[in-house]
Order: sequence, then structure tokens, then C-alpha cells
Amino acid sequence: MLRKIYFFLILFSLQNLYADEYFLTLRNDKVNLRQGPSFEYPIKLFYKKKFLPVLVQEKFENFRKIRDHENNTGWIHVSQLSKKKAAIVIDDEAYIFSNNSIYSKPLAVSKNGKLLLIKKCKKDWCKISSKNVKGWIKKESLWGLY
Repeated sequence: MLRKIYFFLILFSLQNLYADEYFLTLRNDKVNLRQGPSFEYPIKLFYKKKFLPVLVQEKFENFRKIRDHENNTGWIHVSQLSKKKAAIVIDDEAYIFSNNSIYSKPLAVSKNGKLLLIKKCKKDWCKISSKNVKGWIKKESLWGLY
């Protein structure tokens, strides 16, 4: 009996470990990723893509510890983050359809690494836009959404 209680406590704590994580996007075309939560820390790398999605993992004052789609981690000031929704294609090829069904008209093929702005999401699909195309894509093909 005691073993079952420990099991459920461990399971519950693991589920809550990721409960506070959420996605945001970069507000500007140039954003510094720092080694620590202060302007005193050195810059690890520069991001040069507005609306790039990042996973916020921790908070410390006005800084957020983030992880990107390539598993880079570091700290970004909150002024450089936005609530605008975007995602990156993680499949080699992901089809964009006219409606949220694989039986609707295919409009385009998006390649791995393509940044797409998210208009809205339903259960398994997201309505997206990019420079050339607006349509629906399977949520499983994207990184940057829960």
C-alpha cells in the first residue's frame, strides 16, 4: 500500500514538473540569449528571427529561462518576448490544406524549419499563415504549441 502511495506521489510530481512551462515568441528581429538571469551575464547567442517560438521553463525577476527548438537554453529579458503564437515545422514535409481535413485541397508543402504564424488551433489542426500561404496544418507537424 505504501509503495502505491509513493508511486502516485512521484507520478503526480512529474506531471506538475512541466505544468508551468509555456510557449512565447521573440518580439524582435535581434534577441540576446544570456547565460544567466541578468544583463551582467554574457550573451550565449543571438536570435535573428522575430516570432521564433521558445519554451519558457523558469522565471527569475524580469528574466525567463527558455529552450528553443534546437534545445539551446538560456535567459531572455521579458521585454523581448511576445504572446503572439507561432510554430516551426518539425517534419521533413508537412502539407498545408485549405481546410482542417486531409481530404481538403492541398495548398502547399512546408519544409522542416519553416516558421509559421498561428491564427487559431482546433483539436488536431492549426490555421496558419506565412508569406505565401494561408491554410491548415496538422498540429503534430509543429513545434511551439501545446
